[in-house]
This record gives sequence, C-alpha cells and structure tokens, in this order.
Amino acid sequence: MSTIDHISFAQPRSGIGAARLTGAGLLILLAGFATIGPVVIPVDPSAQDLGASLAPISGDHLLGTDHYGRSMLARLAHGARLSFGMAFLTMLAAAMPGVLLGLLAAWRGGWAEKGLELMATVVLALPGLMLVLLLLAFSPGNYGPLFLGLALSLWVEFYRVTRATTKTILSQPHIEAARMLGFGSRYILTHYVLPVIGPMIATLAAFAMATAIVAVSTLSAISVGLQPPTPELGSMIVELLPYFAEAPVQVLLPAGLIFLLVLGLQLLAQGERA
Repeated sequence: MSTIDHISFAQPRSGIGAARLTGAGLLILLAGFATIGPVVIPVDPSAQDLGASLAPISGDHLLGTDHYGRSMLARLAHGARLSFGMAFLTMLAAAMPGVLLGLLAAWRGGWAEKGLELMATVVLALPGLMLVLLLLAFSPGNYGPLFLGLALSLWVEFYRVTRATTKTILSQPHIEAARMLGFGSRYILTHYVLPVIGPMIATLAAFAMATAIVAVSTLSAISVGLQPPTPELGSMIVELLPYFAEAPVQVLLPAGLIFLLVLGLQLLAQGERA
C-alpha cells in the first residue's frame, strides 16, 4: 500500500496542467453525483423488487436493477458517497498525525526523532492490508476497524515525507540566517517549510485517497470489509458477478465508478513539472 515512491523530494510538482484540470473536473462530477445523488434519487438502495430482477436500462430504471431488483442508480450514488467519505476521512486521519509528527521529528531531532522512526519502522514492517485485516478480525464488517486500520497504515507515508523534507529545509543556510536575525519557529514554519511541503502533502493526500478507495473495495469484495446489503462498490461487483452473462452492464457499472474515482485522484495528483 506504499505510495511514497511516487513522491519526489527534489522538486514538487507545480502548475495546473491539462491532467490536473481533467482530474479535478472528473472528481467534481463524481463528488456531485455522490453528494446530491442520494438526495435527488428518492429510492432506498436496499429496497427489493424481485419482479424487476436484473431489469435493463429503461425509463423506469435509469441504470437497471440488480438481482434483487434494487435500483442500480440509487446504489451507485450511495456507494460513491461511501467511497468518497471513507477515503477522505481516512486521508485526514492519516495526514494530520503524520504531518505533525514529521514536523516534530525534524524540529526536535534526538530521542524524539529516534522514537518516532522506530514506531514508523514497526508499522512499515507489517503490510498495510494485514494491519487492516487484524483490526477487522475484532469487528468484521464494521466501519470503525476498517477506517482505523487504513489510517494507521497510511500515516507513515505523510510522516516520512514531512520529516525528510523538513530536515532538508532546516539545514539550509538561509534558515540559520533567519534564526540569527531573530525570526521564530512559527515564522520559519509558515514562510519556509509549509510552502515547500504543502504541494507534496497535497499530492500524497490524493494518492492516499485512491489507495483507501481501492482497499475498501478490495476488502469488501473478499467479504472481510463492509457487508451486503451496504451499497459498497466492491461488494456490488462480487454480488453481480454470477449474473454477468445476463446483465454485464450491471457488473461493469460499479467497476467503472471505482476506476473513475481512482483515475480522477491520480490525475489530480500528477500536476506538471516546473
């Protein structure tokens, strides 16, 4: 689940660029669908109508129905909201302690840095998905362990980027000059450190959200994540796979939505080389 190899410490990506604009536009559309869709589509995503099982796309069912006659449009809207929400909260829960601890380690050094490095190494020694599975074993199918496990596996990425970059910045001669002139830590942080690490953290945040979306879908697909009838995109694919020959569109819709979510985040993270 590591994404640190995608980040360059030498020069953060800058500029908007066509890729970033495309990704932002795609995410805005998907976020609108996830946010407004469940409100404007007054259909219970769990409501069954066995008489309309695997109904094709029509005026009555805009995206068809699944094998239980549940509206695919309603389930996709709720599934997108779930994926977006969990990915965003997971990213925040990983980024906040990761960045703060990274700044602390770089600023204080000494035993504080050694202790945090040891803790990060211990977390990295355990594969990310394994950590999530260990927590899910205590309460399978619930949001809490899934969210906590993903956050615990991703915070190290933010910590390592922040610590390494901040240490490099603080070793520069102009930082020492600023300190000799009487500028405090707050001024150095806001004027020299944050402008450099900010774009890197934003890029890593997009990668972390994409990782969370794929992880949640994967774990639900193998029946250790969120369980039916929760409208989760990964579990929707697995539920409909036996009916692929009869209704291939219904299987491809949640898979396509996962692809678009991850694609939008990846494009948003690309930027342009300065």
